Amino acid sequence: MPRPIKCRKVEFLPEYTYFIPTGKRKCELEEIVLKVEELEAMRLKDIEELNQEECAERMHVSRQTFQNIIDSARKKIAIALIEGKAINISGGNYTRNVCQFKCLSCGNTYEIRYEEDRSVCPVCGLNEVICSKKSNFCHRICSKHDTTDK
Repeated sequence: MPRPIKCRKVEFLPEYTYFIPTGKRKCELEEIVLKVEELEAMRLKDIEELNQEECAERMHVSRQTFQNIIDSARKKIAIALIEGKAINISGGNYTRNVCQFKCLSCGNTYEIRYEEDRSVCPVCGLNEVICSKKSNFCHRICSKHDTTDK
């Protein structure tokens, strides 16, 4: 039985998720689905110009897995451009680079990046903050867990 696929860490979600070639009628249009983690791999490698090891580290995957992801992404983009297919960016196995927290004092729920200070509520300024445990990375990175729900 194959190993389950780990969620890949993604820092960027695109604003625009569907691209179509001009000159084709909608009924003639075929589409290629580009996974969100594939777009992230291309962003890290081709736009941020990081090396493969840095990209893999940022996405929390091995170098080989990163190479497989980016190879798949580049092949899909090339096929879409050459064959005039639409590109639909959606799905995949990923998690965002944020964690959701809730202030016990004011009830404010907010998301912050893992690297930011998570001990103080941005609304009321008090440090009665708990992690909502909605991220797959939460158990490894967050230090604020609600121990009352065990």
